[in-house]
Amino acid sequence: MRVVLAEDSVLLRAGLGKLLAAGGFEVVAAVGDGPALLAAVAAHRPQLAVIDVRMPPTHTDEGIQAALVIRRLHPEVAVLVLSQYVEERYATDLLGSSTSAVGYLLKDRVAHVDEFLDTLRRVAAGGTALDPEVVAQLLVRRRDDWRDRLTPREAEVLRLMAEGRSNAGIVEALRVSHSAVEKYVSNIFAKLDLPPTDTDHRRVLAVLKFRDG
Repeated sequence: MRVVLAEDSVLLRAGLGKLLAAGGFEVVAAVGDGPALLAAVAAHRPQLAVIDVRMPPTHTDEGIQAALVIRRLHPEVAVLVLSQYVEERYATDLLGSSTSAVGYLLKDRVAHVDEFLDTLRRVAAGGTALDPEVVAQLLVRRRDDWRDRLTPREAEVLRLMAEGRSNAGIVEALRVSHSAVEKYVSNIFAKLDLPPTDTDHRRVLAVLKFRDG
């Protein structure tokens, strides 16, 4: 799998590059700023771009802005953004136009190598991954409505859904039956007024709609 990596820290960029290579990814370019990232994506047309949120010159949102440009100009390229801290606004911006082939993780997750590499593969395959800390903030913001609208078990399933877990993954995490998980997921969609659709990723839309009330 061809990957473009954007990280301004030389040491972290080198470390991520080695980790990805060891995991079977082909790092076709490793850059340190937004313009170089956009040029690399245009030149190499990778399957996945792994991007730091904060890059030169201001070290604020250059990475997220570059990610938004990539999603607009190169929708075939999956995007995984890495952030040092939970920045809910950036996660919402990233998911604003489409909720497929996109991820937002804290850099701490990189330490869990196998899980991190699995997340990269899932996002590159068209899936979605939100960091558990981001999910927690989205839910706590509307805590009262959350308790009114969802049962504790449904809320737990919603957290796992937004982290990118499949139904099978939720079955494994909660040690319940497949039919029980299907029922929980169906109830969540109904309670959050999300009708069936062929185009939208309802699992992440559920979290975003819940947050917006």
